Amino acid sequence: PLVSGQGAARLRDAGIEVLQLAPEHPAALQAREILIGFLSRMVRQRPWVRLKVAASLDGRTALDNGASQWITGPAAREDGQHWRARASAVLTGIGTVLDDNPRLDVRSLPMPRQPLRVVLDSRWRTPPDAALFSAEGGVLVVGLAPLDAASEARQVALSAAGAHILMSPSQRDTDRIDIAWLLPELARRGVNELHVEAGATLNGHLIDGDWVDEILVYLAPKLLGPGRAMAALSPLSTLGAAWQGEVREVRQIGPDVRLIVRPPGRERF
Repeated sequence: PLVSGQGAARLRDAGIEVLQLAPEHPAALQAREILIGFLSRMVRQRPWVRLKVAASLDGRTALDNGASQWITGPAAREDGQHWRARASAVLTGIGTVLDDNPRLDVRSLPMPRQPLRVVLDSRWRTPPDAALFSAEGGVLVVGLAPLDAASEARQVALSAAGAHILMSPSQRDTDRIDIAWLLPELARRGVNELHVEAGATLNGHLIDGDWVDEILVYLAPKLLGPGRAMAALSPLSTLGAAWQGEVREVRQIGPDVRLIVRPPGRERF
């Protein structure tokens, strides 16, 4: 909105040749991929949502006892840091905060700024001494209106710990945060790419609601047996109702394999 077509004119006025490429030109497609989050925010008024998962060949992200460090190798974990670094914000749920106490910052790359860490925490259970608060950059805790004095006190404690507080309307007939409200709210805060690192419950909720634009999967050549799934999806009655994606890229990262999968045509907006 601040430029609205004036950029090309200003370049031409400065004596710079400007070429307008067809949308399907390889260079135009490459530029679109680089700008995918910004374009999503401008056109759809919501971030580009990328869900990252590290799993075994049998789709387990942790053992039954919660142990998950480390399913994938150092090269895959380093690669994941680059995807965090390009995001405006990293999203997780309260379950991951309580189970793993992650920092969710970028630690292995020089960063002029850290992505915003966003926690979905409907009942304000995030500990004020969580590792999230020990890293540089902001923390946004999103919850519902406190139901009692105890949850209100927890909310106040989080604010005192440095968290930015955002109260969400609940999704109809549930006590869940309304994702349809949250994504435009994050866009209004300047979030272009939203990088999700969460557990099966939040992953499943986002996929079931068709909020995920891209899935970034690191698969380790391991079989873990019983354990925690990538996503707790709603049960299906037919195979035709399955979430269907297109594999956009397959690459070996150390001993592991990285897949990038998108719903068909998701980037065409």
